Amino acid sequence: MVANAMKDTVPTIRIRRANDAPVNPGGEYVLYWMTASRRVHWNFSLDRAVEWAKELNKPLMILEALRVGYPWASDRIHRFIMKGMSDNRTALKGRNVLYYPYLEPEEGAGKGLLETLARDASVVVTDDFPAFFLPRMVLAAAGKLTVRLEQVDGSGMLPMAVGGRVFTTAYSFRRFLQKHLPPHLWEYPKAFAFKNDSLKAPVPVKKGIRKRWPSIPFSGLKVEAQVLKRFPIDHDVFPVPGEGGAVRGRKLLDRFMKTGLPGYVSDRNQPDLAVTSGLSPYLHFGHVSPHEVFQRIARQENWGVEKSAEKKTDGRRSGWWGMDENAEAFLDQLITWRELGFNRCRYDENYDRYASLPQWVRDTLDAHTKDKRPYVYALRDFENAETHDSLWNAAQNQLVREGRIHNYLRMLWGKKILHWSVSPQEALDIMIRLNNRYALDGRDPNSYSGIFWVLGRYDRAWGPERPVFGKVRYISSKNTARKIRTGDYVKQYAT
Repeated sequence: MVANAMKDTVPTIRIRRANDAPVNPGGEYVLYWMTASRRVHWNFSLDRAVEWAKELNKPLMILEALRVGYPWASDRIHRFIMKGMSDNRTALKGRNVLYYPYLEPEEGAGKGLLETLARDASVVVTDDFPAFFLPRMVLAAAGKLTVRLEQVDGSGMLPMAVGGRVFTTAYSFRRFLQKHLPPHLWEYPKAFAFKNDSLKAPVPVKKGIRKRWPSIPFSGLKVEAQVLKRFPIDHDVFPVPGEGGAVRGRKLLDRFMKTGLPGYVSDRNQPDLAVTSGLSPYLHFGHVSPHEVFQRIARQENWGVEKSAEKKTDGRRSGWWGMDENAEAFLDQLITWRELGFNRCRYDENYDRYASLPQWVRDTLDAHTKDKRPYVYALRDFENAETHDSLWNAAQNQLVREGRIHNYLRMLWGKKILHWSVSPQEALDIMIRLNNRYALDGRDPNSYSGIFWVLGRYDRAWGPERPVFGKVRYISSKNTARKIRTGDYVKQYAT
C-alpha cells in the first residue's frame, strides 16, 4: 500500500514564497491563514505551519476567516463553509493550537485582521489555490505583510508546479501524469497534523484584536436562518439539504466506497441511481483532501505504485493504474480531469474568458453566430427553468434546489444554453453566472473545465457541421434520454 511511505516534511515543490519578507525569529507564533484547504486532516499547508512552529519553537495560530464581500456570497455558500468551521473547531479542541474563526459581519469589517495578526507572527503560511478571487487576495496580502508569506499547494496529487505549461487535452495531460506523477504518489500530507504533537501552548489573541474582530460563537449555529440573516449576502440562494464540513464529507466518502464505487462504470451516468461520490463541493471548499480519497481507493484495491500496469505512458485511460475498472474510471475523474482544470487556472490567467478557447473553436462558433436559434431564452428564463424542454428544466431545478446537477446531465445543461442563447459569449456568461451562483462546487477549476468543455475546450472538432454549434460537439435532450433513464429524474425535478 502507498500508506507506508509517508515523508516527514512537506515537499519543497509544493511550497512557494508569496513575498520577499524574512522570517521573524522574534515573533510570538506561527500563523496559518486557512483559505482553501479548510480542514485539519490531510492538509499540506497545516503540516508546513506545524513544521515552522516546531523549528522555531513557537505556538501555532490558525486563522479561518469568511468574508461577506466575495463574489456570489449567499446563504448556501456561507452555511456550507460555516459548518466546516464548526467541524474544525471541534477537531482542534484540546490541541496545542489556537483556532481563530472569524465571520465578517459586513463588507470591509475584516480588513486589516490578517495584517494585524501577522505583525506578531514569525511566518505566515497559506493555501495555494489558482482560481476565483483567492490568487488576487493572497497577492494583495503578500505586499502588506512584513514577514514571510508562503503558499502551499495541496490541491491535487500532482504538484501544480510540475506541469509548467497549459495542457490542451485530457489525453496529453494524462500522458504527462503517467510519466511524472508516480514519484509524487509517495508524498502526501499527514492524516492528522497534531497526532502526538509537541507544540508550545498557544498564546491568546490580544484583547484589542478580539474586540475589533470578534469571533462569533458557534453555539448559535443551530438557529441557522437567524444567524445567516445577520450577513449582507444573497438570501435568495437558500441552503440546501446536507451539510458542509469534513465530518459530512468523510461520511459521503465512506458511503461511496461501499455502495457507489463498485458500480461506478455501469451506473454513474444514470441520474436515477445514487452512485456518484457527491464529493465535489467538499473537494472545492477543502473539507476533504484528494490525497485522502486516493489513499482510501489505493488501500481498498491493495495497490502500490509498483502495481501500475506496465508503467503505462500512452495516455489511455484503461489499464493505467492496474486497478479494478471502477476505481480506474473514478481516478480518471479525480486526478486527470480535476487536475487538468487546476493546471489551466495555474498557467492561464484568462481561464474564465471566451478568448481562452482554442482558435478552431472561436472560428467555428464565430462563423455560426448569426445562425437562427430554434429557441432564444434570456438569463431569467434559464434561471427560472422556463424553457420548452422538461429534461433541461429538471437539471436547472436540481441546481437551484440542491446546488448540484447530475454529472452527465450537466453536459446537456451547458450545451442547450449554448444552443438557445443569442451568442456563444452570452451563453458563457449565463453558464458562469448560474453555476457560480447556485452550484456548491461552482467557482472551482474543475467547474470551469466543465463549462468551457461545453464550448469546445479539451475537445476536438466534430462533424457534420451543425447550425449554431459549427464543429463543436452537439448534444440533444432526445439522444440523452435514449442513453440514460430520465423518467424518474424528470418527475422529481421538472416542476
